[in-house]
Amino acid sequence: MLLFFILGLLIHFVFFASIFDIYFTSPLVHGMTPQFTPLPPPARRLVLFVADGLRADTLYELDENGTSRAPFIRNIIMHEGSWGISHTRVPTESRPGHVALIAGFYEDVSAVAKGWKENPVEFDSLFNESKYTWSWGSPDILPMFAKGASGDHVYTYSYDAKREDFGAQDATKLDTWVFDNVKDFFRHARNNQSLFSKINEEKIVFFLHLLGIDTNGHAHRPSSRDYKDNIKKVDDGVKEIVSMFNHFYGNDGKTTFIFTSDHGMTDWGSHGAGHPSETLTPLVTWGAGINYPQRVSAQQFDDSFLKEWRLENWKRLDVNQADIAPLMTSLIGVPFPLNSVGILPVDYLNNTDLFKAESMFTNAVQILEQFKVKMTQKKEVTLPFLFTPFKLLSDSKQFNILRKARSYIKHRKFDKVVSLCKELIHLALKGLAYYHTYDRFFLGINVVTGFVGWISYASLLIIKSHSNLIKGVSKEVKKPSHLLPCSFVAIGILVAFFLLIQACPWTYYVYGLLPVPIWYAVLREFQVVQDLVTSLLTYPLSHFVGYLLVFTLGIEVLVLSFFYRYMLTAGLTAFAVWPFLTRLWTRAKVTSLSWAFFSVLLAVFPLMPVVGRKPDISLVMGAGLLVLLLSLCVVTSLMKRKDSFRKEELLVHLLQVLSTVLSMYVVYSTQSSLLRKQGLPLMNQIISWATLASSLVVPLLSSPAVFQRLFSILLSLMSTYLLLSTGYEAVFPLVLSCLMFVWINIEQETLQQSGVCYKQKLTSIQFSYNTDITQFRQLYLDDIRRAFFLVFFLVTAFFGTGNIASINSFDLASVYCFLTVFSPFMMGALMMWKILIPFVLVMCAFEAVQLTTQLSSKSLFLIVLVISDIMALHFFFLVKDYGSWLDIGTSISHYVIVMSMTIFLVFLNGLAQLLTTKKLSLCGKPKSHFM
Repeated sequence: MLLFFILGLLIHFVFFASIFDIYFTSPLVHGMTPQFTPLPPPARRLVLFVADGLRADTLYELDENGTSRAPFIRNIIMHEGSWGISHTRVPTESRPGHVALIAGFYEDVSAVAKGWKENPVEFDSLFNESKYTWSWGSPDILPMFAKGASGDHVYTYSYDAKREDFGAQDATKLDTWVFDNVKDFFRHARNNQSLFSKINEEKIVFFLHLLGIDTNGHAHRPSSRDYKDNIKKVDDGVKEIVSMFNHFYGNDGKTTFIFTSDHGMTDWGSHGAGHPSETLTPLVTWGAGINYPQRVSAQQFDDSFLKEWRLENWKRLDVNQADIAPLMTSLIGVPFPLNSVGILPVDYLNNTDLFKAESMFTNAVQILEQFKVKMTQKKEVTLPFLFTPFKLLSDSKQFNILRKARSYIKHRKFDKVVSLCKELIHLALKGLAYYHTYDRFFLGINVVTGFVGWISYASLLIIKSHSNLIKGVSKEVKKPSHLLPCSFVAIGILVAFFLLIQACPWTYYVYGLLPVPIWYAVLREFQVVQDLVTSLLTYPLSHFVGYLLVFTLGIEVLVLSFFYRYMLTAGLTAFAVWPFLTRLWTRAKVTSLSWAFFSVLLAVFPLMPVVGRKPDISLVMGAGLLVLLLSLCVVTSLMKRKDSFRKEELLVHLLQVLSTVLSMYVVYSTQSSLLRKQGLPLMNQIISWATLASSLVVPLLSSPAVFQRLFSILLSLMSTYLLLSTGYEAVFPLVLSCLMFVWINIEQETLQQSGVCYKQKLTSIQFSYNTDITQFRQLYLDDIRRAFFLVFFLVTAFFGTGNIASINSFDLASVYCFLTVFSPFMMGALMMWKILIPFVLVMCAFEAVQLTTQLSSKSLFLIVLVISDIMALHFFFLVKDYGSWLDIGTSISHYVIVMSMTIFLVFLNGLAQLLTTKKLSLCGKPKSHFM
């Protein structure tokens, strides 16, 4: 059985990884020829301002007094340049945003594995193509473009990473540092002949990365005074830098300025997903080669922003974020980045029609080059009779469009050139996407085949080894045939040979060959299938159909809960009614009423707002007080039973109560310190980490009696959870644990009612490693309900705490008691533990349910695994790469979450067993405990 779980874990890792191979492979190709416009560019130099985390609406809108927060930028829009909205893509993080801006392509999610800091793949960029680039800003962003550049012409100046503190001092100092260092740089250049000559060259770029707005947004929310004041500081800084450039270069009119953002931010201070507040960023351009403001009487857009911002009469020119890269390259006359998929927004250009036409033609040829390379690569590794070319852009059509475009340029029909080149670009981009996803169907079929095979095998294993369903149906044992293994070996060899001659990556071998042994294992159990069919035929058809419909409905409710959290409320309400529809109500009135009460109470949480959007420390304090009150009641109750409560255990409970009090103090004092912008106190940080470290050890000192051990686990984990909470979610584990305790009791009652086993007193049952295997029973139909309850409670544990199936539901403020300096992996790990704490509480309760119902953990866990995998298969089919970026990101998040949950279940099961069965002693050797 251990081997089965190890194999199952590996298989689930493959299924989990498959989504990244199918949907998130790198779009980059190499081997193209650089393309540049063969006409003199309008600018010698370009200055790029990127205000990290700046939302379009917050910049463009007027404040409550009717004045702009960025008067200089607004003056540019009205009198000097062109403006619009830059539409970003998922994931809305700093690294992918900057890659789209500077390299012109949308990076794959593999970069997240390196915290958006390093280069998972090499790529070309505007900085690489420039003669020189000087950049100032964050150490998280600047190095990746210097590292990817050829030669030694990209210079970076960044502050220490410790300055990126969400809690200490004023984050606007990050931007002030950039502006001051740029001024110092130009002052120094006047006295350094070598540097002076370099910054007077053509084709040079100055990049100012401004992180203060993003930092203030995370720490205080975009609606805060800090965020909005930071915009004013940035506006003043940009004004000073522009004035300095004009003065330094003698107002030569050869400098282009571009002001934009890498991504926006939600109202609750996060980003990463596809909400409009995250994907809509500002773009303001002025200077050499840029069109002056265009007054219009009316504009047609699907939104009402123009009226809200009072910019109805100034022409708005929207672009995709990757379009900014070709715009910048054409302005200073450097080759387009080789991997750019941006389309030159010619409406921004103030130049001759010939220049616009030639630039657009160069853009088309550059993207067409990528299409050709991609097609050639795919053709070389595909068997000729299997290769299906992209029919909309054949070789002859490419030649005809390019020839026609050249002819139009010769005859000065420049508008036709632009429209023809745009058509060619759109076709080439469609072709790139076609070849990029060429193997998607093949991979998807393999993964689905493996998935269905695994679910079938796990189901057969449950029926064969853990149930009485087919016992006595067939006594005949057939001699195994050699034909079946030989057939599957032959299939495996054929699949491997097919992949080998197509030079497929090694991962394709995993996806292609994995279904072979899985389905061999399924077909080996053909006799079980026959016996199962025979057994089911003896059941009334109406019963079978009824059970199947109920099971299907349960699965669908779980799936729908990922889209609509209120489905969990509906499910929990149904749970509350359940005892009253059975004989449980007559047998155990108090237990049934408690179950109904806590089910309804828990059902309120999925209706609450998403966590982090409305932080309220008073609710965290209230949750702490409830924990202390509950502790007092429980300890008083246990002390009355002198025979079962020793001084050592009293000391453990007092230690946990002290830990809860300290957690409440740390939360309150940290919040006060951050509001005063004094940072995270060192003592608070030490207490927080010590509480986290001890939370998994202290419960092991408590009694292994079921109630006492579960209560001890709750107290320890609640201390940590309070430190990670910002609002109402702090109460959730308490309510969940109360329901879990009632669940343990009610399952005892259901088992006694069905006559499967006698009822034991909960106080007499102890967790133990040394469980008597002979006490385990076989599975019954009602055990499917128990497994479904577990899955439902696990899903509730995720969504009930205010999470949504999206990156942006996680609030960085949750980790401020532990650290405030930006550290993506450490912050991510802490937020992951916050999510897992309710999971651990549910799994520990599940251990008790298995123990009290005398059921093997392996058999019940197998049912849970099957239910989870059916859900995962649902979401695999629901993953899509079309529609809005919000829909795409959400569909992928759903699959990742449910697969992660399935994988974590194996580890959580082990952790729950450790927390419930292991016993440490404060002094002397630990005692052994038996049931």
